[in-house]
Amino acid sequence: MKKIYWLILALSLAFYFSCKGKQKNDFLPVLSFLQSQVRHVDTTLYSIIKAEKTGTDSTWDTSYVKREDFRKLANDFLDIPDLTNFSLGKKYKEERIYDDQMNRVIIVYTPVRGDQEIIREELVVGPGDTAFDKMKSVIIEKIKDYKDSSIHQHLLWQTNEKFQVVTIIEKNGQPVSTKTMEVTWNKRED
Repeated sequence: MKKIYWLILALSLAFYFSCKGKQKNDFLPVLSFLQSQVRHVDTTLYSIIKAEKTGTDSTWDTSYVKREDFRKLANDFLDIPDLTNFSLGKKYKEERIYDDQMNRVIIVYTPVRGDQEIIREELVVGPGDTAFDKMKSVIIEKIKDYKDSSIHQHLLWQTNEKFQVVTIIEKNGQPVSTKTMEVTWNKRED
């Protein structure tokens, strides 16, 4: 009788741990999508242009970017947590909103508690032929708090076109500093 008990316990534990490692949620794979966008730019001949400005200055400093530097510029997008991973995803909730005027679905991921670095991840999805073609844009809001400062970032990725990173730095006893960087490829002529 004891052998059967231990056998059932061992099989139950093996089943539990095999299922636990494979737990998934149904969140969209935002990180995979962004990685595929970066890989795509890495393999194309697009001219990559970076524009930067500081503060409220309306003057943009513009330069061409070497293909090998593109990934580094996109790093703020590539270091986001993968919410399809169950242990991370369970810390977030999903809300889906349909905007019939835009003919878009807006999917919003927000933390269940306020102690996460990503405070909002918003996906705008529209009609298209494939899953990734349907993703029109990704908007991410991140915040990092340090002992004497905080860094707040607004990230926007427009599929197959450009990304923008707005970084707001608040340091104790100093004025707020803002830096905006926009990287464009596959620029469409209007």
